[in-house]
Amino acid sequence: MTALALTGCAGDSWQDNCQTDAQGIITCAGDNRPPAPELAAELLDGSTFDPAGYRGQVLVVNFWGSWCPPCRAEAADLEATYQATRDQGVGFLGVNVKDSRDAALAFEDGRVSYPSLFDPASRLALDFDIPPNSIPATIIVDRHGRIATVIRQAVRQEGLQPLIEQIAAEATVPVAEPVADPATADPADG
Repeated sequence: MTALALTGCAGDSWQDNCQTDAQGIITCAGDNRPPAPELAAELLDGSTFDPAGYRGQVLVVNFWGSWCPPCRAEAADLEATYQATRDQGVGFLGVNVKDSRDAALAFEDGRVSYPSLFDPASRLALDFDIPPNSIPATIIVDRHGRIATVIRQAVRQEGLQPLIEQIAAEATVPVAEPVADPATADPADG
């Protein structure tokens, strides 16, 4: 198993620092965004998950199960949104919960083209504070690995895509180069 290079959640009160709208969508502004939990699981097809492909991208994480009618209803909208945003530095990753591998693979076949992690024990869902009985749920993680948006209901492309595009359009702040301390600089360096 491989881990996505994201840190663990910072305390239980991060949602208190974010805003919840009338539809129940939680949005967190820059400094109030908590770090996303680590994603460590194998892919649904049994292959190794490689988190390197998502570094520096906006990551849309969708929690789903083949036994979940709203998950079936949102699948086409998720795929359409993925196709519409992937050229903007946006990656999608499903997380299959409380399911058998065969049922999950059958569900995905022909519905979505992005990968899914296999999480039958719902450990990842709980790490993201998504109770397994409250799926589907979709989380948008910004380019810095922080939770920007949490949607604990089925999504439609017309609601999800603008949220993703807004986060994808945010300016990325480059990591500053360390500045040498003049007191410790080697005089031979110039």
